[in-house]
Amino acid sequence: MTPARKDPRPVSALTIAGADSGGGAGIQADLKTFAAHHVHGLSAIAALTAQNTEGVRAVHVPPGEFLRAQVDACFGDFRIGAVKLGMLATADVVRGVVDLLETHRPSFVVLDPVMVATTGARLLADDAVRALRMRLLPLASVVTPNLPEAEALLGHAIADVAAMREATKEFLDKGVHAVLLKGGHLAEGDEVVDVYADNHGTREIVHPRLPRKAHGTGCTLAAAIAANLCRGRSLPSACVAASDFVHRALVAGYKPGRGDVVVLDPFAAMQSS
Repeated sequence: MTPARKDPRPVSALTIAGADSGGGAGIQADLKTFAAHHVHGLSAIAALTAQNTEGVRAVHVPPGEFLRAQVDACFGDFRIGAVKLGMLATADVVRGVVDLLETHRPSFVVLDPVMVATTGARLLADDAVRALRMRLLPLASVVTPNLPEAEALLGHAIADVAAMREATKEFLDKGVHAVLLKGGHLAEGDEVVDVYADNHGTREIVHPRLPRKAHGTGCTLAAAIAANLCRGRSLPSACVAASDFVHRALVAGYKPGRGDVVVLDPFAAMQSS
């Protein structure tokens, strides 16, 4: 019998998310993060935003058939190790992405449930939140909400680290396979605590709090998890490595525009690891 031939293609990461014309978040941040990890990056644009460091000026959602064409084209040619999901904007887009995931069955799905931009603009409609909660959460290998997103998905406030631990258990009870709950929005203390949980246990990832308002941290975190999964790390290890990576990228961050937000530097973060 002839032995199976090894697939010569490198493992790629696919981001399905919104495009940020300002280059600090969304598809642009994801592709930079994949590249910094030496992972080939693919993209399917689920929304177009006209934004900069001062705010979001307009959002355009392409037709669902075009999103499907992009995703089908990627799966038809590349060896995809992980899919990262970001801004999906509408319930129709969420349902379309669910159908695509059920069709292509990627090994890993990293869900960043983007709802509100750093500058305050709403990026996910109310009916899309319901569709995400009911249909997309169960398909995710890991979900990476910040505290306001977790509060919206769970329906109650999360006031401190102890409440964060309980919230991760609620996500698991709802059928989520794993969750990395980001604690940057807690106002207290000199440290930022992220809580990772899966059916094997819970762990806290702690970094010094940095005195800056950042843009694209959630996108970069989820993309770094996907890249690390493509590189063969386990899910818990990928999440810890991604959290550390975002901290280093934030330390190296800079202000490219007039707005008072810092854009992360993923290449400097990888060089300082």
